[in-house]
Amino acid sequence: MKFKAQDKQNQLIENITVHHLVIGIDIAQELHMARAVSFRGIALGAPLKFSNHREGFKLFKCWIEDLLKTYKLSSVIVGMEPTGHYWFSLARWLVDQGFETVLVNPHLVKKNKENRDNTPSKSDHKDALVIADMVKNGYYSPVRFHSEAYEELRILMANRETVTKRLNSAVNQIHRWVDIVFPELRHVFKILTCTSAIATLRLFPLPKEISQLNTDQVINGWKQYVKRHAGVNRAELLISLAKSSVGTTQALQAYKLHLGQLLEEYDLAQRQLEQIEHELHLILKRVPFAQKLLEIRGVNATSLAGVLGEAGDLSGYTHGNALLRHAGLNLAEASSGKWRGKMVLSKRGRSRLRHFLYLMTMSMVMTNPEIQASHRYNVEEKKLKKMKSIMKLCGKVARMLVALAKNSTTYDPVKVFPQAA
Repeated sequence: MKFKAQDKQNQLIENITVHHLVIGIDIAQELHMARAVSFRGIALGAPLKFSNHREGFKLFKCWIEDLLKTYKLSSVIVGMEPTGHYWFSLARWLVDQGFETVLVNPHLVKKNKENRDNTPSKSDHKDALVIADMVKNGYYSPVRFHSEAYEELRILMANRETVTKRLNSAVNQIHRWVDIVFPELRHVFKILTCTSAIATLRLFPLPKEISQLNTDQVINGWKQYVKRHAGVNRAELLISLAKSSVGTTQALQAYKLHLGQLLEEYDLAQRQLEQIEHELHLILKRVPFAQKLLEIRGVNATSLAGVLGEAGDLSGYTHGNALLRHAGLNLAEASSGKWRGKMVLSKRGRSRLRHFLYLMTMSMVMTNPEIQASHRYNVEEKKLKKMKSIMKLCGKVARMLVALAKNSTTYDPVKVFPQAA
């Protein structure tokens, strides 16, 4: 079945009936602002400002019940912006209370804020009303809280991104330290984060210290960290370069302390990444279709965990194109009359989901023979630019993931790529 975004949009609009009380909430850290409108957009009642705790939520519920009774309405739909993490508690409470809860895109709120008064002014009262208007016009998406496994994947992958940034920062600072204190070390080790290089920096980081050692002492030091050390010739080269080093000779004690702390940060980040990777593998075993997806050549645990953490249960998507829209990888066109602009990616979606879909596709382009053949065909036969071919294959991969998850089937290259048969 061909996926059509317009059909989904029509369903969202038809969901709002004459019996609906439509509420928009401007989310904040401590105080939320709520406004109510009818299905036609007529403002109802007075605005309500309520606090972000249980007593405030109870006040909000009483306000809703009074409006329903006053205007003789029977249904409620509550819309809000997903502002940071401040909306989590309220949204979960509303869902538990049985209220239909939806989200509106912050980008659309900004675009629609001049609809009522034709001014660029901004306030909590106005934003709440703009959100309510967007909900009654069907510009919303239902709140879907993922099951525990997908929630854990999302948290762990967000944590992994933070740890990776810290690790990269530590590595960059280690490179800077070497360039200042012992630049000749690069002639001994091409990769400064290899085991022997890190062992050298731990044991005798300063050229002054190395120049006082002999070959056996250097090798014995390496043996503490590696079974197969760098070798006698490399040890001799290290000592020789240390004696003629042009590195700084001032504040060496401070530099040594700084390096020790950088190595501690490096070790901590490495351990944390190992813990996260271990947990990711355990959680993926609890996802019903994950093991079948991991059997596909080019799909690794990290990229799959990233996709599932951001997208949730893939079997719940109507079509792979819905996953592409969620990631902002759907195409957008600018045209008017005879003029036709370029087709570009909308990028109106989850940036991390785009990132992991792209990484997964690139991995498959490098290792999966069917994807490689398709990429080669796009470039050589269709004369597409390489990046356009990659983006096209991102769509193919997204549709493949959703189809396999929905049908709970094993990857079959002949079905996915019939032209390769």
